[in-house]
Amino acid sequence: MSQVTPDTAASAPDPTALTRAAAANDSATRVETHGIDFIPSTERHGRARDLFAVWAAPNVNFLAVVIGASLVLMGLSIWQALIAIVIGNLFSIITGIIAGSGPAAGTPSEVITRAMYGVNGNRVNVAIAGWLISVCYLAINWAAATTVMVGLLSRAGVPATGWTIAVSAIVIAAATMIISVYGHGMIMRLYQPLAVVLALIFVVMAVFVVGGAQWDAVQVQPLEGFDLIVMMSAGIALTASGPLSYTNSADFARYLPETTRVRDVALWTSLGMVIPSVLATFVGVLAASSVDMSDPEAGLEKFLPDWFAPIFLISVIVGTIANNAMTAYSSGLALQAVGIRLPRTRTVLLDGIVGVLMTLFALLIWNFLDSVSSALQLAVTVLAPVMGVYLADMLWRRNRYDGAALADDSRGSRFWFSGGVHLAGAVAVLTGIALSLMCSSTMVFTGPIALALGGIDLSVPVGLVVSFVLYLVLVRTSTRSKESL
Repeated sequence: MSQVTPDTAASAPDPTALTRAAAANDSATRVETHGIDFIPSTERHGRARDLFAVWAAPNVNFLAVVIGASLVLMGLSIWQALIAIVIGNLFSIITGIIAGSGPAAGTPSEVITRAMYGVNGNRVNVAIAGWLISVCYLAINWAAATTVMVGLLSRAGVPATGWTIAVSAIVIAAATMIISVYGHGMIMRLYQPLAVVLALIFVVMAVFVVGGAQWDAVQVQPLEGFDLIVMMSAGIALTASGPLSYTNSADFARYLPETTRVRDVALWTSLGMVIPSVLATFVGVLAASSVDMSDPEAGLEKFLPDWFAPIFLISVIVGTIANNAMTAYSSGLALQAVGIRLPRTRTVLLDGIVGVLMTLFALLIWNFLDSVSSALQLAVTVLAPVMGVYLADMLWRRNRYDGAALADDSRGSRFWFSGGVHLAGAVAVLTGIALSLMCSSTMVFTGPIALALGGIDLSVPVGLVVSFVLYLVLVRTSTRSKESL
C-alpha cells in the first residue's frame, strides 16, 4: 500500500479551500468578470436553497398587487381570482426546472439555448425573447417606480416637474445598474436580507388590507357559465405571463456545483417565486374588493396609516430595482449571446442606457409605454413556446450539457447544425408561436381560434404543449440533432 508523504498531502487540493476561494471570486464587493463564458468546476459554489431569496426578493413587488387588482376589474370574484392566481403561478415550476440546466452546463440560459436553435438561430431567439422583451420591461417598471418616487417627493413638498421626473428616473436606474454591473455575487448576497425586509413590509401592508377587505364582496354582475370560463382563462394567462417571462432562470444557478440536483434547483426557485407572488397578488385582489384600484397606488394608500404609506412606497421602489436588476443582468448576457463583443459590464450599461432613454421619453414626451404594455400582453405567445422547447431539450438530453462546447460559436462547432440553425428547434418554436397567437385573446388582439371558441384564451397551454411535443418528435428523427448529443 502506498503511503501519502507530507509533500503529496500538501499538494492535494482542499475542497473546502476551493469552495471558499470560488465564493470570494464571486463576492458582492467585486465586479463579476464572467459573462456568457463557461464557469469551470473550480469556481462553482453555493447551495440550491440560496436561490430562494434570489427569486423571492424581485417577486415581492407592486406589479403583483396590480395584477391582482386587474383580475377583479376583469369581473372575477375574490375566490375565482385566487384560483386563477394559484394556477398561473404553478407555471413557476417550469421556470424552476429550466434553472436546473445552469449547474449542468455552467453557462447562462442565453448560451444553453444554442443546443435548441443553433448558434445563429439562437441569436434571433435571444434578441427577441431575451433582449427586446427585457428592455421593454425595464422601461415599464422604471416608469412606474419613477411615478411612485415623484409622488413620494411631493409628500415632502418637492413639486413634480420635468427635472424631478428625470432625476428620479436616473437615480432609480443608477441604483439598478450598480447591482447589475457588480453581477451575480452581489445579487446572491444582497437579495437574501432584501427579501426579508420587503416581505416584512408587505406583510404589514397585507394586515391593513386584509383588515379593510370585504371578503363577502360580489360583483355587480357576477360572471357565470361561458363568460366565467373566458375570464378565468384570460386571468390565468395574465398571471402565468410573469413566471414564463423568466426564460433566463439558469443565469442565476450556473455557479452552483455541477452535481446539484435539478429537483433541488427547481424546488427552491419555484418556492421563491410562488410564495411571495401568490400572497402579493392576492393582496391586490382583496384591495380591489373594497376600493377603486384603477389607480393601484392611490387605492392602496386608502388602507394604510399616514406613517406607513411612505415606507410602503419606498419598498415599491426598492422591489422594482431588485426586479429590474435581474432583468438588466440577463439582458446584458443576451447582448453578448447575440454577438456583441463587449464585456458583460458594458453590455449591461448599454441596456441601462436604452432603458433609461425609453423611460424618459415615455414620461416627458410621449407615453408610448401604453402601447408597449399592450404589446407585451402578447409576449406570452412567444415565451410559452420558448419554454416548451427548453423543457423538451432538457428531457431529450437528460439535462446533459457540455458548457465548453456550447461556448464555441464558431462555424463548424458542435452546435452549428445546418447553416448555424437547428431546424428542429426553429420549426418547433415558430409553430408553437403561430398556434399560441391564434389561441390568444387579449385587449389588443384576438386570434381566430380564440374567436371561434368565444374568447377563451388557450395561448399558454397550446404554446407550451405544441412546441414541446413537436421538438421531441423532430430531434428524435434528426441525424444532426443526435450528433450534438
